[in-house]
Amino acid sequence: MDIKALFDPETFTLTYVVFDPRTRDAVVIDPVLNYEPGGSQTNTRSVDEVTEFVAEKGLRVHFLLETHAHADHLSGAQLLKRRLGAEVVIGADIGLVQETFKSLLDLPEDFATDGRQFDRLIRDGETIEAGSLRVEAIATPGHTPACLSYRIGDAVFVGDALFMEDYGVGRCDFPGGSAETLYHSVHDRLYALPDETRVFVGHDYLPNGRALRYETTIGRAKRENVHLRAETSKAEFVKLRKARDATLASPRLLFPSIHVNVNGGLLPSARANGKRYLNVPINLFRPTDEAGAPIARSEASQKDGVDASPRA
Repeated sequence: MDIKALFDPETFTLTYVVFDPRTRDAVVIDPVLNYEPGGSQTNTRSVDEVTEFVAEKGLRVHFLLETHAHADHLSGAQLLKRRLGAEVVIGADIGLVQETFKSLLDLPEDFATDGRQFDRLIRDGETIEAGSLRVEAIATPGHTPACLSYRIGDAVFVGDALFMEDYGVGRCDFPGGSAETLYHSVHDRLYALPDETRVFVGHDYLPNGRALRYETTIGRAKRENVHLRAETSKAEFVKLRKARDATLASPRLLFPSIHVNVNGGLLPSARANGKRYLNVPINLFRPTDEAGAPIARSEASQKDGVDASPRA
């Protein structure tokens, strides 16, 4: 099994093409559709890189695997599906995320929250066959309620659950996130894998200006991860994670990404004027009145019927 990593420096995202060089069977994990928010314009640079690599190697891509509904980049899965004929796959609990953001983003009444926008939903412990490649799903919620990691051969692709040792683990302050849940996902599930298991992360933010890194091992993560080592207690981790999350700004592409990604990577339908529009709420996490003056969260929750806190 060979692995090609493609890095998008705008969103610090890793896309992986995992393939058997003998049979040329392949899967793609977490593809990116590039988006420039100033002009609200997509482009296909990252999708083109994947397409070109697949063509160069003569690969047959069976599945486009999403580790979760990303909050920092738009998914390129639908365009790759069109080009490569592969199925788009995500965790079966995606409906929990869809239900949350259908309300928060005021999506249409007929927006489905059962995951039907994706071709295939898979559950914890389920395996799918991509020709000669066997893909096992491992539920690793916490960053979102529907996160999956994918184990293929001696490697596991962990999305935003776990990063390189010097960056830690994923944030847990989005709606539906949970530091307690992420602790169990990483400490009890990922760290239960053999120490020699190769780990491929979903992002690398190049801390302190170091060079790109995206591969580690379970054993090294257990020894060295700055947020969660094998000996770290749940209480220690939850305290650290919540304190750190309280200092983090929202991702630059948060609402455009979520709007597209809970829809299976499909852009919103054109409206009567033939144009497509993203739903971007204003002051969702720190509510204000129409003049921009802050209002009490309890009052905002009563008005909206939801708790819009990013740490809900």
